[in-house]
Amino acid sequence: METNDSMHSSRRNFLKTSALGMAALPAAMLGGNSLSGLHAAEVVKLPPSILALQSVTSRIVPITNSERKARLAKAQQLMAENKIDAMYMDGGSSMEYFTGIRWFTSERLMGFVLPKVGDPIYITPAFEQSRAQEQIVFGHDVRVWQEHEDPYQRVAQVMSDLHASTGTLGIEEQVPYFRTSRIAEALPHARLVSAIPITGGCRSIKSPAELALMQVANDATLAAYHAIYLGLEPGITQDTVRDWLAAAYERLGVSGGASINVGKYTALPHGSVVPQRLVEGTPLLIDGDAVVEGYHSDISRTFVLGKPSDKMKKVFDIVHKAQAAALKAAHPGATMESIDAAARKVIVDSGYGPDYKYFGHRLGHGIGMNGHEWYYLVRGNKRKMERNMTFSDEPGIYIPGEFGVRLEDDMYITENGAQLFTPQSPSLERPFS
Repeated sequence: METNDSMHSSRRNFLKTSALGMAALPAAMLGGNSLSGLHAAEVVKLPPSILALQSVTSRIVPITNSERKARLAKAQQLMAENKIDAMYMDGGSSMEYFTGIRWFTSERLMGFVLPKVGDPIYITPAFEQSRAQEQIVFGHDVRVWQEHEDPYQRVAQVMSDLHASTGTLGIEEQVPYFRTSRIAEALPHARLVSAIPITGGCRSIKSPAELALMQVANDATLAAYHAIYLGLEPGITQDTVRDWLAAAYERLGVSGGASINVGKYTALPHGSVVPQRLVEGTPLLIDGDAVVEGYHSDISRTFVLGKPSDKMKKVFDIVHKAQAAALKAAHPGATMESIDAAARKVIVDSGYGPDYKYFGHRLGHGIGMNGHEWYYLVRGNKRKMERNMTFSDEPGIYIPGEFGVRLEDDMYITENGAQLFTPQSPSLERPFS
């Protein structure tokens, strides 16, 4: 069996001598338009591990309209349970989740009101009506407003038509304050409440189709990270790594990005803006996602080019055990704070405490159509886990001025426990199983 040093040497020699590794190839031979986002100087330096990546698009099965119809029905059921007469949503992930409409939020109101019974009612700028109707599947009631008109009066009119002007309107939590306040002005006798019981109640429980899309996203992220790792050399900059990741994702047929930090900057959980280069024998932490049909992954890997110190290996092993402890503690009925506690106990009992001193953030967050969504694995959250909820599992130890180690994989709650979408990272020297 090769030693770690000889394995790294073999890997580097392969990259240096490979006909594809760093050769000055024409752009067309490097994937044509798929690499158009990279600078020409970087395109010719793509390592063979990235060039070998294959598209995952054949595995992608979009969410069907029948599933979205069931989501709207579940939302209305939850509205009835929470005594909410209607719900307002802007463009964004929840609009896409419930209706399939992909729309950005701007100063111009485009959204919909979902009544407790019946189809959504849409409100859109008049000049955007055609574009909106191209995407509308559920319902036919589209209210338009001209540029000189007050769109919030359209919301008020919808509520009046629903006989709910004095009722309760749920506001989807990503609706900006300026919009919510104007809706409140237009509906002075209505009660406005958070719609999280509906949006979170629906979106936090993933369907088999959603889990399948998240699996593709997680697999793509891990494949991209592995391909990057195989091409790394000391002296490479963060910008080069980001370009490689962009190329990797384009070859895989997905989108995404990552934060990349080196050495002492890995002790900052979200990194630093200081330019950095890879250095032999110091940690590199890459943290990012891929997006597939709107569904996110969120994976972090920490590894070292060359030989890590004994302290680095010890810290890695503690974080690895903490991640495993959290996974073991997760199951339907477990409180979300208990999962954080399970991982934190491993870290504190290993001498990296007390409390938040070296592990300064919560254990994890919900994940789906937003990178961070309901609910959070944090002390004080006594909400119980349910089957098919999805979370990040990301313990870390951060030693200021020295280095940090974080391991992050996403997990889903099964009938009897929890399972990771991707295998745990085995070690600093062999970060990919």
